Amino acid sequence: MSYAAYKMMHWPTGIEHCASGFITHSTADFTPRIPPVAADDLDSEWSTSTKPIGPVPNLITVAANVLEVYIVRIQEESSSLTDSKAAAEPKRGGVLAGVSGASLELVCHYRLHGNVESLGILPSGGVDGDRRRDSIILTFRDAKISVLEFDDSIHGFRTSSMHCFEGPDWLYLRRGRECFPRGPLVKVDPLGRCAGVLVYGLQMLLLKAAEASSGLVGEENTYNSGSTGASRIESSYNVAFRDLDMKHVKDFIFIHGYIEPVVVILHEQELTWAGRVSWKHHTCMISALSISTTLKQHPLIWSATNLPHDAYKLLAVPSPIGGVLVIGANTIHYHSQSTSCLLALNNFAVPVDGSQEMPRSGFATELDAANATWLTNDVAVFSAKSGELLLLTLVYDGRIVQRLELSKSRASVLTSDITTVGNSLLFLGSRLGDSLLVQYNSGAGAPTLGPGVKEEVGDIESDAPLAKRLRMSSSDALQDLVTGEELSFYGTGPNNPQSAQKTFTFAVRDSLLNVGPLKDFSYGLRINADPNATGVAKQSNYELVCCSGHGKNGALTVLQQSIRPETITQESLPGCKGIWTVYHKNSRSDSSKGAADEDEYHAYLIISLENRTMVLQTANNLEEVTENVDYYVQGSTIAAGNLFGRRRVIQIYARGARILDGAFMTQELAFKSSNSEAGAGSDGTIVSSVSIADPYVLLRMVDGSIQLLVGDSSTCSVSVTIPPAFESSNKLVSACTLYHDKGPEPWLRKTSTDAWLSTGTGEAIDGADGMIHDQGDVYCVLCYENGNLEMFDVPNFSSVFSVDKFVSGKSHILDAFFHGPANDPVQLMKRYSDDAVGHGRKETTHGIKVVELSMQRWAQEHSRPFLFGLLSDGSILCYHAYVYEVPENASKAEGVVSSQSSLNLSSISASRLKNLRFVRVLLDPYAREEAPSGTSSQRITVFKNVSGLQGLFLSGSRPAWFMMFRERLRIHPQVCDGPIVAFTVLHNVNCNHGFIYITSEGALKICQLPALSYDNYWPVQKIALKGTPHQVTYFAEKNLYPLIVSVPVLKPLNQVLSSLVDQEAGNQFEHDNLSSEGTYPVEEFEVRIMEPEKSSGPWQTRATIPMQSSENALTVRVVTLFNTTTQGNETLLAIGTAYVQGEDVAARGRVLLYSVERTSDNVQAKVSEVYSKELKGAISALASLQGHLLIASGPKIILHKWTGSELNGVAFYDVPPLYVVSLNIVKNFILLGDIHKSIYFLSWKEQVSQLNLLAKDFGSLDCLATEFLIDGSTLSLIVSDDQKNVQIFYYAPKVSESWKGQKLLSRAEFHVGAHITKFLRLQLLPTSADRTTPGSDKTNRFGLLFGTLDGSIGCIAPLDELNFRRLQSLQRKLVDAVPHVAGLNPRSFRHFHSNGKAHRPGPDSIVDCELLSHYEMLPLEQQLDIANQIGTTRTQIISNLNDLTLGTSFL
Repeated sequence: MSYAAYKMMHWPTGIEHCASGFITHSTADFTPRIPPVAADDLDSEWSTSTKPIGPVPNLITVAANVLEVYIVRIQEESSSLTDSKAAAEPKRGGVLAGVSGASLELVCHYRLHGNVESLGILPSGGVDGDRRRDSIILTFRDAKISVLEFDDSIHGFRTSSMHCFEGPDWLYLRRGRECFPRGPLVKVDPLGRCAGVLVYGLQMLLLKAAEASSGLVGEENTYNSGSTGASRIESSYNVAFRDLDMKHVKDFIFIHGYIEPVVVILHEQELTWAGRVSWKHHTCMISALSISTTLKQHPLIWSATNLPHDAYKLLAVPSPIGGVLVIGANTIHYHSQSTSCLLALNNFAVPVDGSQEMPRSGFATELDAANATWLTNDVAVFSAKSGELLLLTLVYDGRIVQRLELSKSRASVLTSDITTVGNSLLFLGSRLGDSLLVQYNSGAGAPTLGPGVKEEVGDIESDAPLAKRLRMSSSDALQDLVTGEELSFYGTGPNNPQSAQKTFTFAVRDSLLNVGPLKDFSYGLRINADPNATGVAKQSNYELVCCSGHGKNGALTVLQQSIRPETITQESLPGCKGIWTVYHKNSRSDSSKGAADEDEYHAYLIISLENRTMVLQTANNLEEVTENVDYYVQGSTIAAGNLFGRRRVIQIYARGARILDGAFMTQELAFKSSNSEAGAGSDGTIVSSVSIADPYVLLRMVDGSIQLLVGDSSTCSVSVTIPPAFESSNKLVSACTLYHDKGPEPWLRKTSTDAWLSTGTGEAIDGADGMIHDQGDVYCVLCYENGNLEMFDVPNFSSVFSVDKFVSGKSHILDAFFHGPANDPVQLMKRYSDDAVGHGRKETTHGIKVVELSMQRWAQEHSRPFLFGLLSDGSILCYHAYVYEVPENASKAEGVVSSQSSLNLSSISASRLKNLRFVRVLLDPYAREEAPSGTSSQRITVFKNVSGLQGLFLSGSRPAWFMMFRERLRIHPQVCDGPIVAFTVLHNVNCNHGFIYITSEGALKICQLPALSYDNYWPVQKIALKGTPHQVTYFAEKNLYPLIVSVPVLKPLNQVLSSLVDQEAGNQFEHDNLSSEGTYPVEEFEVRIMEPEKSSGPWQTRATIPMQSSENALTVRVVTLFNTTTQGNETLLAIGTAYVQGEDVAARGRVLLYSVERTSDNVQAKVSEVYSKELKGAISALASLQGHLLIASGPKIILHKWTGSELNGVAFYDVPPLYVVSLNIVKNFILLGDIHKSIYFLSWKEQVSQLNLLAKDFGSLDCLATEFLIDGSTLSLIVSDDQKNVQIFYYAPKVSESWKGQKLLSRAEFHVGAHITKFLRLQLLPTSADRTTPGSDKTNRFGLLFGTLDGSIGCIAPLDELNFRRLQSLQRKLVDAVPHVAGLNPRSFRHFHSNGKAHRPGPDSIVDCELLSHYEMLPLEQQLDIANQIGTTRTQIISNLNDLTLGTSFL
């Protein structure tokens, strides 16, 4: 393995930072729906139970290097009456304060080349009603700062400024230090005048914001940023805290209520440590500096000393109170220029001089590692480390805070960050569990609960409907929110204006799934695995069972990359071409419209075979009725569907069509040729593809002409027309589709410039038969052979939108009529570069054309249409529509189009969709079609409801599901049946919202989707454990999963203290000097043996093995040992433990061996202890080595043989120096990772019973995981470390640098950007390239699947040198060719991070597929150009990338 590829397969999901701000819209874009209450009259505000939902900002989340921006969509109670569907299904969380639901909708998603260290929002700083927007400030390791603003014209982010304080010019900022505990920390002035970034521990960079009036904006886009521009940074300078006599800065914040920006800095004058803390405990202080950005001065205006040493965070109190809260582990202090007060949280809080009395809270709690935000201007919510939500109220008079009151609220998820979104929503971002969007409401009035919810006082547990509704969600954190007490607290001061009881009610509205942190995983068979599968289909038999989460958010997460449907029935049906289901209702009455539409059963199933058509009735069971119906059954069918509001069925075959009412034909048509000269048998009469949008049917003939069937709903008959634009046209159409713009407000009308169109009629227009088919507009989207795309409105066929070279896949497409190449500088450059490249390469571009189109908008209130194009080379273009209104003053310049006179220009342009634009969507890497077949079968099937999900299914040789969640597409491949020929939905008695598909082998399967969560990169199922999982392994013989779980248990303090004393030494414990009342949480460990009952069902615990008190289970493994007595192999469960009793007790551990038997009824597993032995040192790793058991106990490894009753030592070696983190074995080689001293490579010689050290890495490295990488006959060693790097070593005793083989040599190094906790070695799958050369040694190639603490999964796979060189030169080109978000450099991100330690750089032999995936997103011309520059072809590159995806599709 000299070369490898690094590839992400599942991106991070654990949210580390979140913030809210007006990014995609400004505050002025909101119209107040409820008359707002005057804010200064507090009594009236508390008395109204519904406070107005004001303008709702965006939510910005960051998970490692993934940046996402969401819009919060709020459903108000009244609005649900207009659409009956929303009222039918109750929203999550009931009705609260007039809001029936809120959900998150994705605006944009970016994968950055760098981990975001902190996130700030630069507010536009204006009054309400301001048109300006906020910007996002991101900081990255060492000292990089990027400011991003949202640009409507590209519907994405644009970098407005970049600030870098690294490199030789800024070395003096480091003051000689190399390693820093944290990255840059950004905080922003609440009025948006400046931002501060703390870098290198003691340097503060001040970024001055540009004022709204200043003309700093670039000339070329003055029109789009004058009035609606976002806040920008104008200049920056740095302040050295060392010059201000501050040594150890812990936190800083900008506070409210001053004319100039004021920053408060929390710093420690001299450090203390655990041994001195009883004497030296108040070491922190705060200093407030007034920042004058013009004079660059920062005078000290006030300070406060004697703050406790454990103060770690500042919280700025909002106006009108002002001031700052200092949060410590045991106290909360309030300080302002005039007053101060404090609140002790528990008994560990000590007063400064030991005399004065401290105000204490009514209950004991600890606030270390808490996150906080403000609910109102005097109530802050804290999320403690236990997951509880605590509310802190400031009791104040005027601007003087008299005291602080703390009260308990609900329990929730363990948060990593928390932010308020608007004035009634709260977002809890979490790395350890699912992140939640919670609505809160404060008021004296009782909360208004939904209609079906019984109101109970105080206790919410008896709310059955609410609890049931929450249980539908996968997150156990929601459960906690239900079981907590209702919060209410009273103000008691005489001068307290709110004497009314103030209550807060919470309702969970939405949650974002998180599978991290992945501590460990194992690879096992799924319940519904198919033993006969081969090749890629076999991979769909496996799943990953992961340990994720922590504490009460701990869960077992089951991940599957590919979907394996649950089969209901299966038939053999060879030679099938297509399959359709149609509805039929004989008498349509008015009562049947509405909700019944969703649940109507299909009536007929039409199956098209090679030369005949079968018709089956689907009402109850499938029965063939081919003989008794008037369908055309003598030949194959091209398409079938419903017309006239499901009253008729249309069946289209090669030369004609039939309209049927149930089983009876009402009309038959034969298609005429478009050219009158051509004979009846010409290609112009044979249908190639069909698109149906009630009441129109669009046909594309084999010769590339199109015809339209127009239905008349009064007579239920159809007539054939040839659109006038296409009668004599010689433009050949390569693909076409109809798009039906349904819904109460047709979406595309918003993009038109017509005044009467854009207003849109709000009310639904019902047809005579009570159906709503008159609603909405129909458009025809078509692509010509030359790759241009055009949209027409139907039936007039006037062009409304056209794009040149749609096939090249530009990042944005817009109407060429208005934004043509005449005056667009970008287009001019593209055209110029096209001409410059000679004609020699022009030919290759023409080979690719669009073979299928589909445009679809799924039914939700705010959804926007997607446009899909399938190209003839197997790739897919996916575009998402958006509206961008060009400001008036800009379009003046574009109005000068020379070719048309201004008169007809205005008439044409009136009806065009001038403001419609499309942005290209990145599709997650999935294996594309191998060789697109010559047949023109349609591959895209749109589904509106399969198990309640919506999206489209892509059939073909690599079938995949595209599912739509929150305006984003999730792609889940389905590989278990090989190629799929046809697909359709089926809803009847036996198959509830299921589907039918036909494989290329001719099997017809009726299936349903398993009940998993699909709104994730991979389908996932979470099983709550209510404890922290540590390690899991797979017992293949019995199909069981043993895992280590620890649960915190409260124990009496004296019991805990007495266990920390070494009993053997005889030290008696003096009880006098310690008051040991109270309890202390201790983790209790057990090994649970679990298995899934049925596919995607709940998991059952089959047996548990408890550990002794203060004994931690460290490792569990299934080992195969050779029994020397019976001379046979035994498979046993081995557990290694350690007694954790503090530093005064010598470390001991136990090794336990268990046999696992299945009882006859197969319900419980019988676990019996075979052997246990106590050893010196913790037993941190176990493995079986050729029938022996290798145990790592403390600073040595010992090899044992098994006699059947006991373990006897055979050999030992005094390595590692400290503690084994991981142990891997291949044949007789041992790879061992130490927590501090890198890796050791040993071998075992059975003849002489010896463990030999072959080589080691001489550097110091904090290992996290190790594994062998096998490529043919070469063996490499891979290790991940705590600096988020990966290194690959090899053993080469003949090379002189290896010091006669003592030293392992570096083969590659790479910065992953996440802590890798586990590698798993899996054999690579054969790809198309390998099949051509039989007998190659590529059969023995293994890739490594890895999991990280961010919740991401990826793999490292070996590459051939030729492919590596090709991809590496492509990677170097892409560094410059791709515009990277936030201006980050992928090369510097992937450099080995040594964190200041001496490190000799190793070879750069790993390519980064995260960067290579941008290649397919480039326009086609640019792809060909880059491939030409590096001396290869586009097809070669794409087949290499595809082989990599295929070879590593392990799940």
